[in-house]
Amino acid sequence: MPGGITLNGGVSFSGGFTFTEAPPPPEDSTAAWFGAGTEGIPNVGAESRSTVQRIIFATDTATAVVRGPLSSARSYLAAAGTTTDGWFGGGSGLSTVDRITYVTDTATASVRGPLSLARSCLAAAGNTTDGWFGGGSPGPVSTVDRITWATDTATASVRGPLSAVRYLLAAAGNTTDGWFGGGYSPGPVSTVQRITYATDTDTASVRGPLSLSRFGLAAAGNTTDGWFGGGAIATSTVDRITYATDTATAVVRGPFNTGYQRLGATGNSTDGWFAGGCRLNAEMPSPSTIQRITYATDTATASVRGPLSAGRYATGAASGVHY
Repeated sequence: MPGGITLNGGVSFSGGFTFTEAPPPPEDSTAAWFGAGTEGIPNVGAESRSTVQRIIFATDTATAVVRGPLSSARSYLAAAGTTTDGWFGGGSGLSTVDRITYVTDTATASVRGPLSLARSCLAAAGNTTDGWFGGGSPGPVSTVDRITWATDTATASVRGPLSAVRYLLAAAGNTTDGWFGGGYSPGPVSTVQRITYATDTDTASVRGPLSLSRFGLAAAGNTTDGWFGGGAIATSTVDRITYATDTATAVVRGPFNTGYQRLGATGNSTDGWFAGGCRLNAEMPSPSTIQRITYATDTATASVRGPLSAGRYATGAASGVHY
């Protein structure tokens, strides 16, 4: 017919030629990338790394595999992304943003436009078009930077601030909003602040608090809820924020198998993976433990999965599709 022929479902020819329609890419994340972080015993010769470790969700009992590194060694960074790429920003007093393209993740991450200021101990949430990186130290600061993925070589733009200065906080979100919870300044806090992406020049709004004050926690979530877990001092508590009723105090769910602080986390629509961490009050190396929360059964204790290839704390993490 004029304009070409469209073949749906595949057409086979007896002469040995077979044409098949390629399956569409998954809509949900299938893997996680944990980038950089600190290795060793806290305050006793621990060192920042540039290593990126990848977990495949369907085979998460296996040890994480090492992929191409970030552009430099650092820790206390934050990450957000899409199903195809992850952006890892800040850490170790830097403003650097690195982008990992998942389909070519054996390459060194590419350096993109920086954050508006150098900082560590920040948190990030995002959607399919942008990422919001908030809080951090030194300062601490309330600054929120927005990275627009499509123009990521530009310096991140400063948006409306958090309602108060924070560092060592965590963030999770959906397509319309990001929730930044916990942190330190001065002392541990339970406050949760919400950024509405469509009106991100406004100051973040204070919502219902976490169940206890803490810092050095991590968060993962889906379109309806966010799970905030761990934190100082090495607590195993996991709180769930239901976005639709976010003025209520977060509800306590099943705990981690072991309590850590300064861990990294990311996930997909059904599960969250929380990796590494440390116990600053104990002379022990950073663990390689990965714990998985299954959202549908979140009153159960998190299950231990295959470890990181090496122990880390203060990592950044993003999830997407593994090809």
